[in-house]
Amino acid sequence: MLKQFVKLWIASFLLLASLSLSSWAADHGSAIEAKAMVQKALDAMKKNGIDATITEINKRDGQYMDRDLYVVVYDMNGKNLAHLNPKMVGKEMIDLTDVDGKFFIRERIELVKAKGKAWQDYKFVNPVSKQIEPKSMYVEKFENVIVGCGIYK
Repeated sequence: MLKQFVKLWIASFLLLASLSLSSWAADHGSAIEAKAMVQKALDAMKKNGIDATITEINKRDGQYMDRDLYVVVYDMNGKNLAHLNPKMVGKEMIDLTDVDGKFFIRERIELVKAKGKAWQDYKFVNPVSKQIEPKSMYVEKFENVIVGCGIYK
């Protein structure tokens, strides 16, 4: 009887754990989805121009946002051109640090200058949880801008 109870308890635990994990996955974007969002923005920039695409991103109509995924755009000097948070748009962000003191915008610029595209790790406020969380952002350079989209871990 005890053995059956333990088996039932383990099965119940595993079911709840898998449901929680699938719920978390449904609320969080994946690395593949982040890269696809960047590609969508890059395709729009190639077709419609950088400025027109930035205008669309800043409309915040959902076209460049999905759950905790959102596209950002910076110039090569660290000025924010597009962001989910309208208070960041137009701001010089070159000296911005995360909670660990990492100059992540400077690092982002150096990464795309050296490689053209890269994944970058830092910490940032998750717009869904409102908490500072580890984040990985996929960034690509296009002409004179950096386009990125990140995932929260």
